[in-house]
Amino acid sequence: MGIFKDMLKSDESVFKVSEALDYAYMPKLMKYREGEQEQMASCIKPIIQKRNGRNLFIYGQPGIGKTLACRKVLEDLQEDSDDIIPIYINCWQKNTTYKILIGICEQLGYRLTHNKKTDELFKVVKSMINKMSAVFVFDEADKLEDFDFLYSILEEIYRKSVFLITNEKSWISTLEDRIKSRLMPEALEFRPYNGNETDGIIRERIKYAFQENVWPEEAIEIAAEKTFQLQDIRSGLFILREAGNNAEDRASRKINLEDVKKAIEKLPEFSSKKQEELDDDKKFIIETIKNNNGKKIGDLYRIYKEKGGEAVYKTFQRKIAALEKEGFISTEKIAGGKEGKTTIINTKDITKKLTEF
Repeated sequence: MGIFKDMLKSDESVFKVSEALDYAYMPKLMKYREGEQEQMASCIKPIIQKRNGRNLFIYGQPGIGKTLACRKVLEDLQEDSDDIIPIYINCWQKNTTYKILIGICEQLGYRLTHNKKTDELFKVVKSMINKMSAVFVFDEADKLEDFDFLYSILEEIYRKSVFLITNEKSWISTLEDRIKSRLMPEALEFRPYNGNETDGIIRERIKYAFQENVWPEEAIEIAAEKTFQLQDIRSGLFILREAGNNAEDRASRKINLEDVKKAIEKLPEFSSKKQEELDDDKKFIIETIKNNNGKKIGDLYRIYKEKGGEAVYKTFQRKIAALEKEGFISTEKIAGGKEGKTTIINTKDITKKLTEF
């Protein structure tokens, strides 16, 4: 019977709490970001003392804990105070003033938004929040289409802190002067996790997510090393989950090196799924570029319009710039065009980018 001892039974699993492998999972203690969370808390502290809070610009590459650290601070704030309203908005999903105000109303528990105009929605938000205080976190802020909501919050909400999160340090310089002069944020850079920190995070998630003695040491080391190479904890969590699924497919109670290697081979597929998070117009733009690689931006815009694209040229340019920041396309300036230069657009080979290690 010894050969069957490591085989899973029908009611068994290598996973204990698989949700712990979700990137949004909130551990009780967020390791290695204590200093960053302390700076966030210090910006909020004046609100607790019934004064206006300080604002914060948070930046750093994707997948290194910016969002999770902010959400952890908001969670702790909600537990400690009934007088401060935590508001978290993902600007990738809600990228206009109207959508953001709808999102804020939802979080305030106000449901009567149907047929209300933007200015009417802000009056509701203002009247509800000014009875208390608020911390606003606008994640993926570089995806915003307009900033009217931000100007209004800075001008008309009495006691608040505003946190803006982006991947790019230079983004803050693109804000209008009327907003920058009112925002005056402190800057907080999230540095990438080093090798030891990455290893610690991977081991912590394994402890939460898997049964005991499922992961051999050599398999953990490979998963942690690959995660450190990619500098993206989300990819590491994908490796852990897929390795577990591979072991279960073999009806095995143990994860082996081959399970981890197969998970790593699937990483390009994981990366391409991120494209599904884009709005429909960005997806349409990417598809147009794929079919017309190497075209000048003006020619590409003409094709985009001919195929039913609705954005005006300035919006199209802004979305091209955003797609380049997000790693979906590349651009190159060459001689030509009305101003002496024009831009050539190409899609990127995501698979190649992820596997070149």
